[in-house]
Amino acid sequence: MNVTGLAGAVGLGLAFAMSAAVSGGMAAEAGLPAFQGAWLQSSPSCAEVYSFSGKEVSFRSPVDIFAPAFIISGNRLRTPQASCRIRSVKPAGDRQLFTLDCANMVSANEVRVLMARAPDGSLRRYFNDQDRAGTPYQRCSR
Repeated sequence: MNVTGLAGAVGLGLAFAMSAAVSGGMAAEAGLPAFQGAWLQSSPSCAEVYSFSGKEVSFRSPVDIFAPAFIISGNRLRTPQASCRIRSVKPAGDRQLFTLDCANMVSANEVRVLMARAPDGSLRRYFNDQDRAGTPYQRCSR
């Protein structure tokens, strides 16, 4: 293959890779609007866990590492102990399968989470496909 043919093939390969990266990012963001925000199980109260400043929300200092809470903002999911990049969100029956790249102070790994919005506006997180009840979370807002 001559230099022109090689350059064309490399350019086409890069264009395909960029297209896949963009579509993968859009796939992650397509299902996210309904999940954006700060989420908390019924106890403790939102004010005990979160700090609100304008439109920004963060974990209150000192962070309660055991708080059953997480924040989804853009393509990031944060818990009191870990920070995750949402790699993809795909339908899985009546739920959404989140594939996350998570890191904490000890390790980094891929995590898969099943979640669904409930008719009352709450969110349910499921431990696996067989979990029918799920764990309920309420959205915290100012």
